[in-house]
Amino acid sequence: MTSLVCCVDRSGEVARKTSVPMPVSGWEAVRSLVTEIGLADPEDASVNCILEALRVARDLRDGREEAVVAVVSGGSDSRVGADRSIAAQLDELVDRHDPTSAIVVVDSAEDERVLPIVESRLPVDSVDRVVVRQAHDLESSYYLLKQFLADEELRSTVLVPVGIGLLVVPSLLFWFSPEVAIAGLSGLLGTVLLYKGLAIDEYLADVPDRVRAALYAGKVSIVTYVVAAGLSLVGIFLGVLSISELPGSQPLVVEAIQIVYAAVPWLAGAALTAATGRLLDELIRDEGIRSHFLNLPFVAVAVGLVVRGFAGYFLEQERLLPPLSAGGIVVSPTQRLALFIVGGIVVSLLGVALASDMGGDRLEDVIDAEEDDRGRQPR
Repeated sequence: MTSLVCCVDRSGEVARKTSVPMPVSGWEAVRSLVTEIGLADPEDASVNCILEALRVARDLRDGREEAVVAVVSGGSDSRVGADRSIAAQLDELVDRHDPTSAIVVVDSAEDERVLPIVESRLPVDSVDRVVVRQAHDLESSYYLLKQFLADEELRSTVLVPVGIGLLVVPSLLFWFSPEVAIAGLSGLLGTVLLYKGLAIDEYLADVPDRVRAALYAGKVSIVTYVVAAGLSLVGIFLGVLSISELPGSQPLVVEAIQIVYAAVPWLAGAALTAATGRLLDELIRDEGIRSHFLNLPFVAVAVGLVVRGFAGYFLEQERLLPPLSAGGIVVSPTQRLALFIVGGIVVSLLGVALASDMGGDRLEDVIDAEEDDRGRQPR
């Protein structure tokens, strides 16, 4: 078993500075080569790389292993040409020495990119990267920065928000206080991180295709979704306006509950409208209605009742909502909450019962159908 200890120079500096035909193999030949390149340019990092290859080969021989030391160097100014030259040199070394494995010695991340070329010809047992000790931190930082700037997606994700933030900060400092400037910058960076972290960009990228597919298919849900969005905006608007009806100055929590209490009927109506549109699409398909679509409208109403009940309970506790009365009977806040919770549960159970009676599909069928729908959507 023979190991090929190969020093890789992708840039081709070794071949250009020494004018020695590549590849160079054998202990004495490589020693002569390192002397020549050291005399030509003592500051070249390839000197350390070749010396490391000699040291590795010596250690293998001391351990009674067969080892052949060699140097390959790119013979072209272009990256493709250099890689092809290195591939041809490796083929020549394999034919000449018939090694069973390789140990690759490099001195930079650029040279390490040749590793797949070596692996396509020989099993690689180890990769030894040599960095001059005095320049270790500097070179590592340089190559990390170089790889970072070469990644287009990472560059647009990090550098663009930071650049926008640095441009916005002077304006905020000019018009507002430093606290507002710092808060604005933090809000911008936090929004960008959430935008990428939650993959909102990927979802928004698919929205035009989904809308186009829905329009071409003539789906009713595209209209009901627009109506639902309008109802949601109306609910939020009326919820915010309802704060002005509160007497005096109220805590922020109370104002938030008031917004929820006023907006819930509209939001529940929006959810009911969207669910109804999806249900109509299922009816138009004439392929049977899946049970979970039958249950969606009931779920929307049930959730709306429960949320409205809790919001009304808190407001009534603060005496900001008149007691509920029916037929001359005044209902306490706790009884009011219980009525809304029971109502939500009853509506939910009705939905489950209706879905069980009219839809006979199993959970596995529902999951398979959803996957088929996603697979048919154009990308």
